[in-house]
Amino acid sequence: MTVSSDRLPTMPQDDQAASPAPVDVGDTNDHRPWKKAVRVKTWLVIDSTGRVQQIDAGKHSIMRRTGLSARDLRILDPFLSYPSSITGRERAIVIKLEHIKGILTAHDVWLLNTRDPAVVPFVEELKRRFLNYHEANTAKIRRNGSGEQTAEELTKILEGTQETVERSQVLKEQQDRLQTLPFEFVALEACLEAACSCLDDETEALEKEAYPALDNLTSEISSFYLERVRQIKGRLVALTQRVQKVRNELEHLLEDDGDMAGMYLTSKLLQEEDDNSSSSLDTIGEDEDHELNNDRHHSGDPDISPDDGLTPLHGLLNDEIERVESNSSRGAPARHADVAELEMLLEAYFVQADGTLNKLSTLREYVDDTEDYVNIMLDDKQNNLLQMGVLLTTAILVISMYIAIASVFGMNITINLWHPPNNSQEDFLWTIGACSIGTIILYVGIVALYKYKGVIY
Repeated sequence: MTVSSDRLPTMPQDDQAASPAPVDVGDTNDHRPWKKAVRVKTWLVIDSTGRVQQIDAGKHSIMRRTGLSARDLRILDPFLSYPSSITGRERAIVIKLEHIKGILTAHDVWLLNTRDPAVVPFVEELKRRFLNYHEANTAKIRRNGSGEQTAEELTKILEGTQETVERSQVLKEQQDRLQTLPFEFVALEACLEAACSCLDDETEALEKEAYPALDNLTSEISSFYLERVRQIKGRLVALTQRVQKVRNELEHLLEDDGDMAGMYLTSKLLQEEDDNSSSSLDTIGEDEDHELNNDRHHSGDPDISPDDGLTPLHGLLNDEIERVESNSSRGAPARHADVAELEMLLEAYFVQADGTLNKLSTLREYVDDTEDYVNIMLDDKQNNLLQMGVLLTTAILVISMYIAIASVFGMNITINLWHPPNNSQEDFLWTIGACSIGTIILYVGIVALYKYKGVIY
């Protein structure tokens, strides 16, 4: 495992491409030439003070550091299509939300895809939050030692106007909030805010592009606008699925208090420390009892009973042991039972994700309404074309009848109409006029019959 400088990477590095990596340390005794080497990945580690460093580590090294299993690390594998998830384990939280893929512990954050351009501003935000968190806790320790209050310090620095007082109150509220939240929740809040903000920004960008395109399609139905709306609808469906996955994951966590309690990493560390201290006190008490029993045994005094030989120090020690045990028995479950802090944190971003999903649902309804309107317009045009076809077919039928009559008169038959006496053309003209008028009347009558029957309107 190698550690690089304390700066952000200046050149893009492939977090999946493995540089020559050593064989897994757990298999050093196996010298088979076909043994596969462990793939080393580049992790960006940010500690609670905001310090950033790059670490090249393999899977087994990460498992030893964070206590995760291989199945948990598989969630972060970019070659596997795992949905968005927030998984709490004994010593770490595995988080995969949009472009954020990393591991949260009680002391630092491990990010995997550092070459993603979207991760760079997220890293800067993490540094800023962790620095503020470190300063707030340092100020709290200093204030507890000196007895001064943060509001008084801020008032001394920023005094004079009402705006200064309001600003000091806001800063005090922010510091108090950072002091109450454990480190893993500060990191989790940054991850949730980055993911939800990314989805919300994509939704707003899609809305700005979709509504004008849909309005243009309703005003003019063309293949260009239809193709554009088709692409927008595909993006809308994909974005809706992503937002739905994030919302479902937050809803699942909010419904399970056990999962939320398992994400209190700092509380678990404090509980382990309490257990270790109580076990050490038990060991000291047993040693003290053994020494006292040995002293009484060597003194040989029959009047001294084992219960009468307790010294004041031993009594105080037993009282201290009982106090620690009672605190650990009462305090540890209380830390895990009270999930109000995490519940409020998750509810805030659940509401934001739900609001984003409502925006997408509204846009989807607008797309569906536009599709219905376009289908109605197309059906109307199709009906108009069908009516025009009926009218043209009827006209062709009537004209064909007129042509048939003209064909009869054009046959090589002696007809007095073509050879009138005195070379008069009146009979011919009356015949032609009567046929034309009859054709028109027949056509109008057929069209009226169509309208009466409801064939056309």
